[in-house]
Amino acid sequence: MKHAAETAQDRSLPEASRLRGSNQSGMRAHNERLVLSLVRRHGALAKSDIARMTGLSAQTVSVIMRALEQDGLLLRGEPLRGRIGQPSVPMSLAPEGAFFLGVKIGRRSSDLILIDFLGQVRAKRRRTYRYPTPAVVVDFVAAALPEILAGLSPAQRARVGGMGVAMPFQLWAWGEYVGAPQAEIDAWRETDIQAALSAVAGMPVQIQNDATAACGAELVFGTGETPRDFLYFYFGYFIGGGLVLNGRLFTGRSGNAAGVGPMPVPGPDGRMQRLMAVASTWPLARAMEAAGQPSDPLWEHPDVWHVEPRILSDWMDAAAAGLASAILSATALLELEAVLIDGWMPLQVRAEITRRTQAALHRIDLAGIDPPQIREGTVGAEARALGAAAVPLAQRYLVDPDAALLEF
Repeated sequence: MKHAAETAQDRSLPEASRLRGSNQSGMRAHNERLVLSLVRRHGALAKSDIARMTGLSAQTVSVIMRALEQDGLLLRGEPLRGRIGQPSVPMSLAPEGAFFLGVKIGRRSSDLILIDFLGQVRAKRRRTYRYPTPAVVVDFVAAALPEILAGLSPAQRARVGGMGVAMPFQLWAWGEYVGAPQAEIDAWRETDIQAALSAVAGMPVQIQNDATAACGAELVFGTGETPRDFLYFYFGYFIGGGLVLNGRLFTGRSGNAAGVGPMPVPGPDGRMQRLMAVASTWPLARAMEAAGQPSDPLWEHPDVWHVEPRILSDWMDAAAAGLASAILSATALLELEAVLIDGWMPLQVRAEITRRTQAALHRIDLAGIDPPQIREGTVGAEARALGAAAVPLAQRYLVDPDAALLEF
């Protein structure tokens, strides 16, 4: 059942990547994608739930959900008895309905992950380096991709719907910060990384700013109640950000909206500096190296950091003060319900930075400001790679659940 014509992009995709759900025939119809979005947001839903939430007729909803079940995108649950009338049958997302690949290109490491339709990571590979070059990244993906796909059956491989890439924009501009020879880092100016990775993968590739992608992962895969309007901070080598307004990811004209790193904030001496100079992981690495402690494990193991307590505490204080100033500036311009903090760091470090940021914000004069909630993100260190994989997933199968449905 197809209710919308294929786009030129759909018709150009390789046969194994043209998904109509699982049987490869293009983009989901608007209503089908909206039903999938509702089920993803709310969990298992019965046809009567969908009809009540959307205002669509029971017959229309029945047709949509039957098609999605036939395509392998929805799973039928056990009937819920005890109510008046026919038993209610909840439908949930089928984990193997579709698979997506996500590539995170970072300044000290790259990741390649495979996720299922629920966003669960099925396979993962990582490569660390002193600095990124296009050749290193392409070689990594070329070597790791066959290993990851080898774990899928032929039928599952046919359901791989695309690759997303999360990477910092203008990588060549930051060579001095990552200790890269400018001649080598300049290769990013001349390389069409999207085309290079598409050629290696044999499927369409979409690129998004890395912190924006992490914010998108919070929207698609985050747990708990997601605020409608929030600013998102992600701690990587540099700090990055994302902005959600009215429940939608706002990427801006160039795709680099909420690039918070260059925001001016007061330093300990009162002079203005960039947020990324204090609220990023690289200042922590520099402090560790200055104290004779190797920093390489920071990039290899986000779950456990072995950092001298005083160094870690000083870094968290500086980061929290910088974040608080940036939050004040953002809140003065935008009415934000919340600020979410996440990053490549252990959960206990994330929790402590969040607590210290909350305290630092309330030490500032907030007259005339309605301060937002300061909360932890819920996705964690893998947010950038998950957000990359969520880009093709969202393009094919999701729409804003608050958008209008079309009766047919």
